[in-house]
Amino acid sequence: MATVLYITAHPHDDTQSFSMAAGKAFVDSYREANPMDEIIHVDLYKTNIPQLDADIFSGWGKLRSGSQFDQLSKEEQEKVSRLNELSEQFVAADKYVFVTPMWNFSFPPVMKAYLDSVGQAGKTFKYTEQGSVGLLTDKKALHIQARGGIYSEAPMSEIEMGHRYIKIIMDFFGVPSLEGLFIEGHNQFPDRAEEIKLDGVARAKELAKTF
Repeated sequence: MATVLYITAHPHDDTQSFSMAAGKAFVDSYREANPMDEIIHVDLYKTNIPQLDADIFSGWGKLRSGSQFDQLSKEEQEKVSRLNELSEQFVAADKYVFVTPMWNFSFPPVMKAYLDSVGQAGKTFKYTEQGSVGLLTDKKALHIQARGGIYSEAPMSEIEMGHRYIKIIMDFFGVPSLEGLFIEGHNQFPDRAEEIKLDGVARAKELAKTF
C-alpha cells in the first residue's frame, strides 16, 4: 500500500478551476485503480504553514546549540512543531501530486511556503563534503498545472517558472521522477476552453492508472 499526498494550491474547487478539475479526475481514477492506497489531501489554502521567520530560525538555533524543546518560547515551540509535522508527513509519503494554476509565470505563494516548510536538512536532503544530497530517492511526483496561455513551446516555455521550480526542488530532494500534466490555452482560446478542459481531465484519468 502506498501513501499519496494530494497537494493543492488553489483557492477554487474543481467546478471553477481547470487544474483542480484535472486533479479531481486524477484522484478519482487513481483511487479506482489503487483501492488499497491512502490518499491524503493537503489543501494549502486551509493548512497551517508557518512562514520561515525569526521565531523559526531562533528555535532551530537554540535546538542546534543544545537547548531542550521546552526551553523554546511558546511561539518557537508551536512553529517548529508544525514544521516538523509537515516535513514528517512529506517524508513518510510515497507519491506526491501537486496541483497549481500558473499565476504570474509561477504558482500561488502558498506552494512556495509549503516547499520551504518541508525542505529541511536531515529529512528531505543532507549536506556532505561533496555538496547537498537528496534523501527522497524512492518517491515519485506529478505536477498538474493549468495555464491560460501556451507555455509548453519556446519562447514562452523559457519564462514558465512554476513547474521548473518544482522540478528543481524535487531534484534537490532526490525524487527521481517528476511528471507534468499541463492544461493550457483556455484563456488564449476561449472558444475552445471546454474542449481544453475535457482533454486535460481525460489525460489525468489515463495517467492515474499508471502513476
